[in-house]
Amino acid sequence: MRILHLVFFLCFCISSYAQDSIEGYLKKLPGVTFKKVEDSPYNMFTTFELEVTQFIDHKNPSVGTFTQKVYLNHAGFNNYTIMATEGYSMEVNRMYEPTIILGGNQVEVEHRYFGSSVPENKDWKYLTLEQATADLHHIRELLGTIYQKDWVSTGISKGGQTTIAYRYFYPNDVTVSMPYVAPLNNSIEDKRIYKFLKKVGSKKCRKAITNFQKKLLKNKKKVIPLLKWYAKGANMEFNYHSLEQAFELGVLEYPFSFWQYGTPCSALPDKDASLETMVEHFIDVVGISFYSDKDVAYYAPHYYQASTQLGYYGFETKKFKKHIKTLPKNPNASFAPDKMDLKYNPTYNDNVAKWLAKKGERFIYIYGGIDTWSATMVPQSSKVDALWFILEGKHHSNANIANMSEQQRKKVNDTLKRWLGF
Repeated sequence: MRILHLVFFLCFCISSYAQDSIEGYLKKLPGVTFKKVEDSPYNMFTTFELEVTQFIDHKNPSVGTFTQKVYLNHAGFNNYTIMATEGYSMEVNRMYEPTIILGGNQVEVEHRYFGSSVPENKDWKYLTLEQATADLHHIRELLGTIYQKDWVSTGISKGGQTTIAYRYFYPNDVTVSMPYVAPLNNSIEDKRIYKFLKKVGSKKCRKAITNFQKKLLKNKKKVIPLLKWYAKGANMEFNYHSLEQAFELGVLEYPFSFWQYGTPCSALPDKDASLETMVEHFIDVVGISFYSDKDVAYYAPHYYQASTQLGYYGFETKKFKKHIKTLPKNPNASFAPDKMDLKYNPTYNDNVAKWLAKKGERFIYIYGGIDTWSATMVPQSSKVDALWFILEGKHHSNANIANMSEQQRKKVNDTLKRWLGF
Protein backbone atom coordinates (compact mmCIF):
# COMPACT_ATOMS: atom_id res chain seq x y z
CA MET A 1 0.00 0.00 0.00
CA ARG A 2 2.84 2.42 0.87
CA ILE A 3 4.41 1.65 -2.50
CA LEU A 4 1.12 2.42 -4.27
CA HIS A 5 0.89 5.72 -2.41
CA LEU A 6 4.46 6.55 -3.45
CA VAL A 7 3.75 5.72 -7.10
CA PHE A 8 0.62 7.90 -7.01
CA PHE A 9 2.58 10.75 -5.42
CA LEU A 10 5.32 10.57 -8.06
CA CYS A 11 2.79 10.50 -10.89
CA PHE A 12 1.04 13.50 -9.38
CA CYS A 13 4.33 15.40 -9.09
CA ILE A 14 5.31 14.63 -12.69
CA SER A 15 1.87 15.69 -13.94
CA SER A 16 1.98 18.94 -11.94
CA TYR A 17 5.60 19.48 -12.97
CA ALA A 18 4.73 19.34 -16.67
CA GLN A 19 1.89 21.83 -16.25
CA ASP A 20 3.73 24.39 -14.13
CA SER A 21 5.83 27.18 -15.64
CA ILE A 22 9.57 27.46 -15.22
CA GLU A 23 9.01 30.69 -13.26
CA GLY A 24 6.83 28.80 -10.83
CA TYR A 25 9.56 26.30 -10.12
CA LEU A 26 12.29 28.92 -9.80
CA LYS A 27 10.20 30.71 -7.17
CA LYS A 28 10.23 27.57 -5.03
CA LEU A 29 14.03 27.25 -4.95
CA PRO A 30 15.48 28.33 -1.57
CA GLY A 31 18.11 31.08 -1.68
CA VAL A 32 17.46 31.87 -5.35
CA THR A 33 16.25 35.13 -6.89
CA PHE A 34 15.81 35.62 -10.62
CA LYS A 35 14.77 37.94 -13.38
CA LYS A 36 13.78 37.19 -16.93
CA VAL A 37 16.20 38.34 -19.64
CA GLU A 38 13.97 40.01 -22.20
CA ASP A 39 16.62 40.85 -24.82
CA SER A 40 18.28 37.43 -25.06
CA PRO A 41 19.59 36.72 -28.59
CA TYR A 42 18.61 33.06 -28.24
CA ASN A 43 14.94 32.92 -29.17
CA MET A 44 14.67 29.15 -28.73
CA PHE A 45 15.18 29.58 -24.98
CA THR A 46 13.49 31.38 -22.13
CA THR A 47 16.42 33.05 -20.39
CA PHE A 48 16.81 34.03 -16.75
CA GLU A 49 19.56 35.63 -14.72
CA LEU A 50 19.72 33.98 -11.31
CA GLU A 51 21.40 34.96 -8.06
CA VAL A 52 22.12 31.89 -5.97
CA THR A 53 23.07 32.16 -2.31
CA GLN A 54 26.27 30.22 -1.65
CA PHE A 55 28.29 29.53 1.48
CA ILE A 56 31.72 31.15 1.45
CA ASP A 57 32.97 28.01 3.18
CA HIS A 58 30.79 25.01 2.39
CA LYS A 59 32.31 23.13 5.33
CA ASN A 60 31.59 25.93 7.79
CA PRO A 61 28.37 27.86 6.98
CA SER A 62 28.97 30.27 9.87
CA VAL A 63 31.64 32.05 7.79
CA GLY A 64 28.85 33.67 5.78
CA THR A 65 27.37 33.72 2.30
CA PHE A 66 27.64 35.45 -1.06
CA THR A 67 25.49 35.45 -4.18
CA GLN A 68 26.62 33.75 -7.36
CA LYS A 69 25.53 34.81 -10.83
CA VAL A 70 23.96 32.16 -13.05
CA TYR A 71 22.39 32.31 -16.50
CA LEU A 72 19.63 29.77 -17.12
CA ASN A 73 18.52 29.11 -20.68
CA HIS A 74 15.36 27.01 -20.44
CA ALA A 75 14.47 24.77 -23.38
CA GLY A 76 12.21 22.19 -21.79
CA PHE A 77 11.63 20.18 -18.63
CA ASN A 78 12.38 16.89 -20.37
CA ASN A 79 15.55 18.02 -22.14
CA TYR A 80 19.14 17.32 -21.21
CA THR A 81 20.80 20.03 -19.14
CA ILE A 82 24.28 21.40 -19.82
CA MET A 83 26.24 22.89 -16.93
CA ALA A 84 28.64 25.46 -18.43
CA THR A 85 31.40 26.04 -15.92
CA GLU A 86 33.06 29.41 -16.27
CA GLY A 87 36.62 29.95 -15.12
CA TYR A 88 36.31 33.72 -14.93
CA SER A 89 33.58 36.34 -14.77
CA MET A 90 30.45 35.93 -16.87
CA GLU A 91 30.07 39.09 -18.93
CA VAL A 92 27.28 37.92 -21.23
CA ASN A 93 24.94 34.98 -21.69
CA ARG A 94 26.60 32.84 -24.35
CA MET A 95 25.72 29.55 -25.93
CA TYR A 96 27.94 26.45 -25.80
CA GLU A 97 28.24 23.78 -28.49
CA PRO A 98 27.00 20.84 -26.39
CA THR A 99 23.80 22.78 -25.64
CA ILE A 100 23.09 23.16 -29.35
CA ILE A 101 24.06 19.57 -30.18
CA LEU A 102 21.84 18.10 -27.45
CA GLY A 103 19.05 20.66 -27.69
CA GLY A 104 19.39 21.08 -23.95
CA ASN A 105 18.83 23.57 -21.21
CA GLN A 106 21.94 25.51 -20.28
CA VAL A 107 23.07 26.55 -16.81
CA GLU A 108 26.10 28.84 -17.04
CA VAL A 109 27.79 29.64 -13.73
CA GLU A 110 30.17 32.50 -12.96
CA HIS A 111 33.22 31.32 -11.03
CA ARG A 112 33.41 32.39 -7.40
CA TYR A 113 35.52 35.53 -6.70
CA PHE A 114 35.00 36.77 -10.27
CA GLY A 115 32.63 39.41 -11.61
CA SER A 116 29.70 39.96 -9.27
CA SER A 117 30.12 36.59 -7.50
CA VAL A 118 32.39 37.91 -4.78
CA PRO A 119 31.91 37.84 -0.98
CA GLU A 120 31.71 41.23 0.68
CA ASN A 121 34.66 40.35 2.88
CA LYS A 122 36.92 38.54 0.43
CA ASP A 123 39.25 36.05 2.09
CA TRP A 124 41.49 34.44 -0.51
CA LYS A 125 41.82 31.17 1.40
CA TYR A 126 38.29 30.23 0.36
CA LEU A 127 39.15 30.43 -3.34
CA THR A 128 39.84 26.74 -3.83
CA LEU A 129 38.67 24.15 -6.33
CA GLU A 130 36.97 22.29 -3.50
CA GLN A 131 34.86 25.37 -2.69
CA ALA A 132 34.25 26.35 -6.34
CA THR A 133 33.00 22.89 -7.26
CA ALA A 134 30.83 22.78 -4.13
CA ASP A 135 29.16 25.91 -5.56
CA LEU A 136 28.40 23.98 -8.74
CA HIS A 137 27.15 20.98 -6.80
CA HIS A 138 24.73 23.15 -4.84
CA ILE A 139 23.35 24.61 -8.08
CA ARG A 140 23.09 21.09 -9.52
CA GLU A 141 21.08 19.98 -6.50
CA LEU A 142 18.76 22.99 -6.72
CA LEU A 143 18.05 22.84 -10.45
CA GLY A 144 18.13 19.05 -10.48
CA THR A 145 14.71 19.19 -8.83
CA ILE A 146 13.47 20.81 -12.06
CA TYR A 147 15.65 19.14 -14.69
CA GLN A 148 15.76 15.42 -14.00
CA LYS A 149 17.18 14.12 -17.28
CA ASP A 150 20.95 13.57 -17.65
CA TRP A 151 23.29 16.50 -17.10
CA VAL A 152 26.42 17.25 -19.14
CA SER A 153 29.19 19.64 -18.09
CA THR A 154 31.36 21.73 -20.37
CA GLY A 155 33.79 24.62 -20.17
CA ILE A 156 36.48 26.35 -22.19
CA SER A 157 40.11 26.94 -21.17
CA LYS A 158 40.10 27.75 -17.44
CA GLY A 159 36.40 26.96 -17.58
CA GLY A 160 37.43 23.56 -18.92
CA GLN A 161 39.72 23.14 -15.93
CA THR A 162 36.66 23.83 -13.76
CA THR A 163 34.72 21.17 -15.68
CA ILE A 164 37.44 18.63 -14.90
CA ALA A 165 37.61 19.64 -11.23
CA TYR A 166 33.82 19.47 -10.90
CA ARG A 167 33.73 15.91 -12.24
CA TYR A 168 36.65 14.91 -10.00
CA PHE A 169 35.03 16.13 -6.79
CA TYR A 170 31.44 15.24 -7.79
CA PRO A 171 31.69 12.32 -10.24
CA ASN A 172 27.97 11.52 -10.11
CA ASP A 173 26.62 15.01 -10.78
CA VAL A 174 26.87 14.70 -14.56
CA THR A 175 26.88 11.84 -17.05
CA VAL A 176 29.32 13.37 -19.55
CA SER A 177 32.04 16.04 -19.32
CA MET A 178 33.29 18.00 -22.35
CA PRO A 179 36.24 20.28 -21.52
CA TYR A 180 37.64 22.39 -24.36
CA VAL A 181 41.35 23.40 -24.54
CA ALA A 182 41.73 22.66 -20.82
CA PRO A 183 45.29 22.35 -19.48
CA LEU A 184 46.29 20.05 -16.66
CA ASN A 185 49.55 21.58 -15.45
CA ASN A 186 52.06 19.67 -13.37
CA SER A 187 53.76 22.58 -11.59
CA ILE A 188 53.78 26.34 -11.18
CA GLU A 189 56.26 26.35 -14.08
CA ASP A 190 55.21 23.53 -16.38
CA LYS A 191 58.26 23.02 -18.57
CA ARG A 192 56.38 21.00 -21.18
CA ILE A 193 55.40 24.37 -22.62
CA TYR A 194 59.06 25.18 -23.36
CA LYS A 195 59.38 21.93 -25.31
CA PHE A 196 56.18 22.65 -27.24
CA LEU A 197 57.39 26.12 -28.28
CA LYS A 198 60.62 24.60 -29.60
CA LYS A 199 58.73 22.26 -31.94
CA VAL A 200 55.50 23.95 -33.03
CA GLY A 201 55.36 25.38 -36.54
CA SER A 202 58.32 25.48 -38.89
CA LYS A 203 61.93 26.05 -37.92
CA LYS A 204 61.95 29.16 -40.12
CA CYS A 205 58.92 30.61 -38.33
CA ARG A 206 60.32 29.88 -34.86
CA LYS A 207 63.60 31.56 -35.78
CA ALA A 208 61.74 34.61 -37.11
CA ILE A 209 59.81 34.83 -33.81
CA THR A 210 63.04 34.77 -31.78
CA ASN A 211 64.64 37.40 -34.03
CA PHE A 212 61.56 39.60 -33.61
CA GLN A 213 61.80 39.31 -29.82
CA LYS A 214 65.50 40.13 -29.82
CA LYS A 215 65.06 43.12 -32.09
CA LEU A 216 62.37 44.56 -29.80
CA LEU A 217 64.57 44.10 -26.73
CA LYS A 218 67.63 45.59 -28.43
CA ASN A 219 65.57 48.67 -29.25
CA LYS A 220 64.04 48.95 -25.77
CA LYS A 221 65.07 52.58 -25.29
CA LYS A 222 63.16 53.56 -28.43
CA VAL A 223 60.22 51.21 -27.85
CA ILE A 224 59.41 52.26 -24.27
CA PRO A 225 58.53 55.88 -25.21
CA LEU A 226 56.16 54.58 -27.92
CA LEU A 227 54.50 52.27 -25.41
CA LYS A 228 54.31 55.08 -22.87
CA TRP A 229 52.19 57.17 -25.25
CA TYR A 230 50.10 54.14 -26.14
CA ALA A 231 49.47 53.43 -22.45
CA LYS A 232 48.57 57.04 -21.77
CA GLY A 233 46.05 57.07 -24.61
CA ALA A 234 44.50 53.85 -23.28
CA ASN A 235 44.42 55.12 -19.67
CA MET A 236 46.65 52.30 -18.45
CA GLU A 237 48.51 52.53 -15.17
CA PHE A 238 51.54 50.48 -14.19
CA ASN A 239 52.20 50.13 -10.47
CA TYR A 240 52.10 46.35 -9.97
CA HIS A 241 54.55 46.15 -12.87
CA SER A 242 56.61 49.02 -14.17
CA LEU A 243 56.15 49.86 -17.84
CA GLU A 244 59.59 48.38 -18.57
CA GLN A 245 58.64 45.16 -16.77
CA ALA A 246 55.40 45.01 -18.72
CA PHE A 247 57.35 45.37 -21.95
CA GLU A 248 59.86 42.66 -21.04
CA LEU A 249 57.10 40.29 -19.92
CA GLY A 250 55.20 40.97 -23.12
CA VAL A 251 58.22 40.14 -25.26
CA LEU A 252 58.78 36.88 -23.36
CA GLU A 253 55.06 36.05 -23.65
CA TYR A 254 55.04 36.74 -27.39
CA PRO A 255 55.60 33.16 -28.71
CA PHE A 256 53.08 31.72 -26.24
CA SER A 257 50.36 34.11 -27.41
CA PHE A 258 51.49 33.88 -31.04
CA TRP A 259 50.68 30.17 -31.20
CA GLN A 260 47.86 30.16 -28.66
CA TYR A 261 45.71 32.37 -30.87
CA GLY A 262 46.95 31.15 -34.22
CA THR A 263 48.88 34.14 -35.54
CA PRO A 264 50.04 33.23 -39.06
CA CYS A 265 53.78 33.36 -39.64
CA SER A 266 53.14 35.64 -42.60
CA ALA A 267 51.97 38.31 -40.13
CA LEU A 268 55.47 38.69 -38.67
CA PRO A 269 57.07 42.00 -39.71
CA ASP A 270 59.96 41.46 -42.10
CA LYS A 271 63.53 42.28 -41.12
CA ASP A 272 63.37 45.73 -42.71
CA ALA A 273 60.12 46.77 -40.99
CA SER A 274 60.08 50.05 -39.11
CA LEU A 275 60.10 50.05 -35.32
CA GLU A 276 56.60 51.53 -35.36
CA THR A 277 55.35 48.60 -37.46
CA MET A 278 57.00 46.15 -35.08
CA VAL A 279 55.43 47.80 -32.04
CA GLU A 280 51.99 47.74 -33.69
CA HIS A 281 52.37 44.03 -34.35
CA PHE A 282 53.60 43.43 -30.79
CA ILE A 283 50.54 45.22 -29.41
CA ASP A 284 48.23 43.21 -31.67
CA VAL A 285 49.64 39.85 -30.55
CA VAL A 286 50.48 40.51 -26.90
CA GLY A 287 50.57 44.16 -25.96
CA ILE A 288 51.06 45.51 -22.46
CA SER A 289 47.47 45.94 -21.27
CA PHE A 290 47.58 42.42 -19.79
CA TYR A 291 50.24 43.70 -17.37
CA SER A 292 48.48 46.93 -16.47
CA ASP A 293 47.03 47.45 -13.00
CA LYS A 294 43.48 47.05 -14.28
CA ASP A 295 44.06 43.67 -15.92
CA VAL A 296 46.23 42.33 -13.11
CA ALA A 297 43.42 43.18 -10.68
CA TYR A 298 40.77 41.63 -12.94
CA TYR A 299 42.70 38.36 -13.25
CA ALA A 300 43.84 38.30 -9.60
CA PRO A 301 41.58 35.33 -8.68
CA HIS A 302 42.92 33.41 -11.67
CA TYR A 303 46.50 34.11 -10.64
CA TYR A 304 45.73 33.06 -7.07
CA GLN A 305 44.39 29.72 -8.26
CA ALA A 306 47.31 29.22 -10.65
CA SER A 307 49.79 29.98 -7.88
CA THR A 308 48.18 27.67 -5.33
CA GLN A 309 46.46 24.74 -7.09
CA LEU A 310 46.16 24.88 -10.87
CA GLY A 311 49.79 25.53 -11.78
CA TYR A 312 50.92 27.70 -14.68
CA TYR A 313 53.95 28.48 -16.83
CA GLY A 314 57.02 30.64 -16.86
CA PHE A 315 59.47 32.17 -19.32
CA GLU A 316 62.94 31.05 -20.29
CA THR A 317 65.27 34.04 -20.45
CA LYS A 318 68.60 32.40 -21.36
CA LYS A 319 68.69 33.58 -24.97
CA PHE A 320 67.57 37.07 -23.96
CA LYS A 321 69.63 37.51 -20.77
CA LYS A 322 71.64 40.43 -22.20
CA HIS A 323 68.48 42.47 -22.64
CA ILE A 324 66.22 41.44 -19.72
CA LYS A 325 66.98 43.94 -16.98
CA THR A 326 63.94 44.11 -14.70
CA LEU A 327 62.93 40.45 -14.30
CA PRO A 328 64.37 37.45 -12.45
CA LYS A 329 65.69 34.39 -14.25
CA ASN A 330 62.75 32.37 -15.59
CA PRO A 331 60.02 34.72 -14.29
CA ASN A 332 56.58 33.19 -13.77
CA ALA A 333 53.50 34.27 -15.70
CA SER A 334 51.32 34.18 -12.56
CA PHE A 335 51.04 37.46 -10.64
CA ALA A 336 49.81 36.89 -7.11
CA PRO A 337 47.21 39.38 -5.76
CA ASP A 338 48.93 42.21 -3.89
CA LYS A 339 52.21 40.36 -4.53
CA MET A 340 51.36 37.82 -1.84
CA ASP A 341 53.88 35.10 -1.14
CA LEU A 342 51.92 32.04 -2.29
CA LYS A 343 52.98 28.42 -2.28
CA TYR A 344 51.94 26.00 -5.00
CA ASN A 345 50.54 22.71 -3.76
CA PRO A 346 50.79 19.90 -6.37
CA THR A 347 48.33 17.60 -4.57
CA TYR A 348 45.26 18.46 -6.65
CA ASN A 349 46.91 18.18 -10.07
CA ASP A 350 48.72 14.98 -9.10
CA ASN A 351 45.56 13.35 -7.77
CA VAL A 352 43.28 14.42 -10.62
CA ALA A 353 45.81 13.23 -13.23
CA LYS A 354 45.82 9.75 -11.66
CA TRP A 355 42.02 9.74 -11.33
CA LEU A 356 41.44 10.80 -14.94
CA ALA A 357 43.80 8.10 -16.22
CA LYS A 358 41.97 5.31 -14.38
CA LYS A 359 38.47 6.55 -13.60
CA GLY A 360 37.83 9.48 -15.93
CA GLU A 361 34.97 7.88 -17.83
CA ARG A 362 32.79 9.63 -20.42
CA PHE A 363 35.02 12.64 -21.08
CA ILE A 364 35.43 14.31 -24.47
CA TYR A 365 38.62 16.40 -24.59
CA ILE A 366 39.13 18.87 -27.43
CA TYR A 367 42.46 20.60 -28.11
CA GLY A 368 44.06 22.67 -30.86
CA GLY A 369 47.17 21.30 -32.52
CA ILE A 370 49.00 24.65 -32.47
CA ASP A 371 47.51 25.95 -29.21
CA THR A 372 50.30 26.41 -26.66
CA TRP A 373 48.02 25.05 -23.92
CA SER A 374 47.96 21.71 -25.73
CA ALA A 375 51.44 21.21 -24.29
CA THR A 376 49.83 20.48 -20.92
CA MET A 377 46.74 18.66 -22.13
CA VAL A 378 45.18 15.79 -20.19
CA PRO A 379 47.27 12.74 -21.19
CA GLN A 380 45.45 10.12 -23.23
CA SER A 381 44.61 6.87 -21.46
CA SER A 382 43.43 3.53 -22.86
CA LYS A 383 42.02 2.54 -19.46
CA VAL A 384 38.95 4.77 -19.68
CA ASP A 385 36.01 5.20 -22.03
CA ALA A 386 36.85 8.72 -23.19
CA LEU A 387 37.69 10.62 -26.38
CA TRP A 388 40.61 12.93 -27.20
CA PHE A 389 40.64 15.22 -30.23
CA ILE A 390 43.74 17.23 -31.18
CA LEU A 391 42.63 19.32 -34.13
CA GLU A 392 45.43 19.92 -36.60
CA GLY A 393 46.16 23.60 -37.25
CA LYS A 394 43.55 24.82 -34.75
CA HIS A 395 44.30 27.18 -31.89
CA HIS A 396 42.79 28.17 -28.55
CA SER A 397 39.81 29.97 -30.04
CA ASN A 398 38.76 27.63 -32.84
CA ALA A 399 39.40 24.15 -31.46
CA ASN A 400 35.78 23.06 -31.38
CA ILE A 401 33.30 20.56 -32.81
CA ALA A 402 32.24 22.95 -35.58
CA ASN A 403 35.80 22.85 -36.94
CA MET A 404 36.14 19.08 -36.79
CA SER A 405 36.07 16.86 -39.85
CA GLU A 406 32.79 15.15 -40.70
CA GLN A 407 34.22 11.86 -39.43
CA GLN A 408 35.26 13.44 -36.11
CA ARG A 409 31.87 15.05 -35.62
CA LYS A 410 30.20 11.71 -36.29
CA LYS A 411 32.38 10.11 -33.64
CA VAL A 412 31.33 12.76 -31.12
CA ASN A 413 27.64 12.32 -31.94
CA ASP A 414 27.78 8.52 -31.91
CA THR A 415 29.61 8.52 -28.58
CA LEU A 416 27.15 10.94 -27.00
CA LYS A 417 24.30 8.71 -28.17
CA ARG A 418 25.97 5.69 -26.61
CA TRP A 419 26.68 7.44 -23.31
CA LEU A 420 23.36 9.23 -22.98
CA GLY A 421 21.16 6.55 -24.49
CA PHE A 422 19.21 8.58 -27.05
